[in-house]
Amino acid sequence: MKAEKEVVILNRLGLHARPASRFAQMASNFQSDIWIEKDGISVDGKSILEVLTVSCPSGTKVIIRAEGADAKEAVEALSHLVARRFGEID
Repeated sequence: MKAEKEVVILNRLGLHARPASRFAQMASNFQSDIWIEKDGISVDGKSILEVLTVSCPSGTKVIIRAEGADAKEAVEALSHLVARRFGEID
């Protein structure tokens, strides 16, 4: 099964270390392979270091993509995390 969704990074500081860590930790809870794509470059969404390599300031559009048994659930949960600004209060 495959799923993907375009999201916008909303938190003021963008996808820095703390939100990248939260994203990778949540992604690791799913069996599916998960990627973040920006400008045609995909990185492993379960790797904090790879997530950090994608420069994503506030307002950046990225695609969350998953492939596997729980792909749809993974994309929805991770999209919700991004929409909630990774739990950060701006």
